[in-house]
Amino acid sequence: MPIKSLNDITVNVPLLFAAWPGMGQVGLGAADYLRRKLGGGLVARIDVSPYYRPDEIEVEAGMGKVPAAPRQSLYYIPEPPLLVFVGEGQLSGEAGLRLAGELLDYAQSHGVGSVYTGAAYAAPISYRQQTEVYGVATDEALKSRFGALGVEPLKEGRITGLNGLLLGIAKSRGIPAACFLATMPQYAVETPNPRASRAVLHVFERILNTSVDLDEINQAVRDTDRLLEEFESRVSDAIRNLKRSIEGRVDGEPGPAGQRELREEGEEERPEPHELMQRIEQLFEEAQHDRTKALLLKEELDRWGLFALYEDRFLDLFENRTA
Repeated sequence: MPIKSLNDITVNVPLLFAAWPGMGQVGLGAADYLRRKLGGGLVARIDVSPYYRPDEIEVEAGMGKVPAAPRQSLYYIPEPPLLVFVGEGQLSGEAGLRLAGELLDYAQSHGVGSVYTGAAYAAPISYRQQTEVYGVATDEALKSRFGALGVEPLKEGRITGLNGLLLGIAKSRGIPAACFLATMPQYAVETPNPRASRAVLHVFERILNTSVDLDEINQAVRDTDRLLEEFESRVSDAIRNLKRSIEGRVDGEPGPAGQRELREEGEEERPEPHELMQRIEQLFEEAQHDRTKALLLKEELDRWGLFALYEDRFLDLFENRTA
């Protein structure tokens, strides 16, 4: 049987909060924090190994092996009553549909009447800007609660992976479902973002009418903010130094190609650090799928004098790849 019960629950649980890895680990970070701080105990695991199909192998010291299927765990919080599902890895296609179906089978058998997920809303913002939470619901009654929860309805967009797919499958079964997406800087999507996870936690405090000890995540926010502040400052310094170099150059002196380009732009406003970092992130994403785009990325990094800051990540585009 795919679902292995480790501790039988004999009571009905009205809510399920499920999360898988995603940008900034926003939903996953919130779900894992919630189950730890509210005393959630492991009650079941879903074995996905019968239909897990990895698309790569792990290599260590010249030996290759097929990676183990990611664990998919269910936790029960008695008060306030809540099921929290934490998936260690995403599954797509038929495997994702099967996992979502098995999770909802378990949830429905234990009286779950509402399903929630969490995710990131990557935006061209600085870490300093206030975190906003957007919501997507499959049920009008659920959507009508967004205002009281401090959530703004998302006008348009997509929710990728199981954090989004689960909503659609829940709807097909007549279970109201919603996803809460917290804003985070687009340039930092590969870094866990506890600030965005904390914003999702605040929403669940209102849903559950409870309070959660946030001391640990508050410290994580401060630590992450320091790292992002340093990164944005280094980018800002690079922009400022380049601007001074261009302004101080004697007319007619050619200078590096990138600087000539910027000078020819005249009085065009220089981008804010987070705007430039967003542009670089987009180029990195393109280069990951098409290495011919790496040249454009390199030119942009050189143009702003940022190659040294991104050098290790740029070189990673060409490492650990065999196809």
